[in-house]
Formats: sequence, structure tokens, C-alpha cells
Amino acid sequence: MAFAPMGPEASFFEVLDRHRESLLAALRRGGQEPPSGGSRVASRFEDSVGLQMVSHCTTRKIKSDSPKSVKKFALILKILSMIYKLVQSNTYATKRDIYYTDSQLFGNQTVVDNIINDISCMLKVSRRSLHILSTSKGLIAGNLRYIEEDGTKVNCTCGATAIAVPSNIQGIRNLVTDAKFVLIVEKDATFQRLLDDNFCNKLSPCIMITGKGVPDLNTRLLVKKLWDTFHVPVFTLVDADPHGIEIMCIYKYGSMSMSFEAHHLTVPAIRWLGLLPSDLKRLNVPKDSLIPLTNRDQMKLDSILRRPYVTRQPFWRKEMEIMADSKMKAEIQALTFLSSDYLSRVYLPNKLKFGGWI
Repeated sequence: MAFAPMGPEASFFEVLDRHRESLLAALRRGGQEPPSGGSRVASRFEDSVGLQMVSHCTTRKIKSDSPKSVKKFALILKILSMIYKLVQSNTYATKRDIYYTDSQLFGNQTVVDNIINDISCMLKVSRRSLHILSTSKGLIAGNLRYIEEDGTKVNCTCGATAIAVPSNIQGIRNLVTDAKFVLIVEKDATFQRLLDDNFCNKLSPCIMITGKGVPDLNTRLLVKKLWDTFHVPVFTLVDADPHGIEIMCIYKYGSMSMSFEAHHLTVPAIRWLGLLPSDLKRLNVPKDSLIPLTNRDQMKLDSILRRPYVTRQPFWRKEMEIMADSKMKAEIQALTFLSSDYLSRVYLPNKLKFGGWI
């Protein structure tokens, strides 16, 4: 894969190139550090994978002759029969499709989602193997071309609009890019602003992705596929608040609910580019642009600080402690007090040029 900068001069990318070499060196060493000691009942943390389901964990029994679980048992059998038909006919359905086959029986979409997760976990296979697809909400733009399963050629070149993340990530092939890095953007509003500012063309080559908040399965699968295919640095741009940090952790380390699919979803090489709590003081962001932490924010922050992977990230911990001490949070939009295009014109270019990530 060629790496020929089409925007800034080649020297701009020296720090990024060194970072990529360090990531490749870690891969050649066969991963990173041994698993940490801290774990929960059903999962453990491993540097090279993230949150991973343990082989011996607490199980839940569902019996056909128990009044408490007979309905759940029947619904599992119902969905298993639908999965069997999908696999036999080599067709696919979304979770939404399954719900609408008998919406009165299932009651709500969450019931279907949870049962499909249980079946996937029980059989130790991905949802794709069950011929069940998730509806995508994410967007992608930038220096990337690929071919979808049906032969459609897709060019994500940055423009005024982005491309929807495909619903069948495993089916895309012939991925081609000259991107130097991938930027995961937490919120759609920030993503669209970077598109409007022509960020990809000013600082090309790069790829931008947003999951529009908490990422759906396909957005996470796509980030993982880009990392596995190109091994270019992957950065996150999230709000300086506990919710943004939580979303970043999902991309990097995974979630408890999907720990059985961690190998297919997590990218532990992800780095936190911004917005860092320490940036707020460094850039003299005025206090009236900051937002006080709520009790719920404080509880979320305390929960993240107790997680096993935070002990492996002393710089992350320091940033979160700055937030906890100040009792303030900030959205990325707080940078607009400097100028309307400060994020794309100054903040991100300087961060990428001088290695301002952790």
C-alpha cells in the first residue's frame, strides 16, 4: 500500500509514521502484555483483545417446565427456528425483520435483541454466522474504496456527504486506501462539521467514521476491519465527558454485553486524540463554555476509573482525574469560542503533527 501525502508536506506525517511503526512492532511481538488480574464474573481484560468472555463463567438456565422461564424458552425456540430457515435458504434478515414477523408475540425490539445475543453467545458464533444482520447507523468518509458483496463499487472520497456504513462488513472486499490514519468521531454533528470544513481534503489522506454516539455493531466491525487490513493509526475524537470516554472504551476495549465477540470487534491500538480535559486549561476555554458534572456523570466516571484496563492507561487516568477534580465537562463545540473552524484548522492538525494523543 502506497503512502503518498496529497495534502500537507511529507514532514507533517513524520510523527504519525513513527506511531504506525511502533504499532506494527507491537503486532510483530505477538500482542502486548499478559492479561491483567482484575476481572468480572463473566469476562476478563486482555491488552491485545479487550474485554473477553471467560471460559468458565456464571450461566443462566432456562427451562421449558418452569413457569418463570417458559415464555423465554418458547421465544428462543421461535427465533432458533427462524435462524435455521435463514441458514438453510442462505438468506439474511435484520433483527428488526425478525421482530416484525410477530411483533405482538415479542412485545418489543429489546426482547429480540437480547435473545439473539444469548443464542450467539450460547453457540459461540457471530451474529453474521446466524445470518442475522444489524441495521447500520454509522457514516464513513475519506480516502477509501471498496467493493460490496453484490459487486457495487463504493468510493468514500470526502465531500459534502458521507457514505452509510454497509450492513454486511464481512462481505466487503478489495479495500484500497492511502490513508495515514483513521479518525473516529463520537457525534454526527462534529463529523458533519469536519465534512463541511473539507477536513479530509485539507489533511488528506485520512478516513473518518462516526457511530453517531454509541456505535452499532457494523460501525465497530468496520473499524476493526480497517485496522486489520491497513494497520494505520486509529484515533478517537470525543467530548471531554464520561459519556464520550465510555464510547471510546467501547471501540478500544469492547463491552460486557458483546465480550464473546471481542476478537471481531475491539481495536486496543486506538488512541485518545481529543478532546482531553487537560486541553481545556491549556487552550484557556472559558468557564461559561464548560458544563458541571451531574451526579450521573460522576457515577459513570467513578465506574470507568475502577475498570481493569484503566490501570494500564496512566495517562487516561490522569485526564479523568483532572475531570473529576474540576467537576466540569465540555463538548467538542466548546472550541468554537476560539474560532468557528478552530477544530479542523488548528486543533486537529496540531495534535496530529506533534503527537498530541494518549
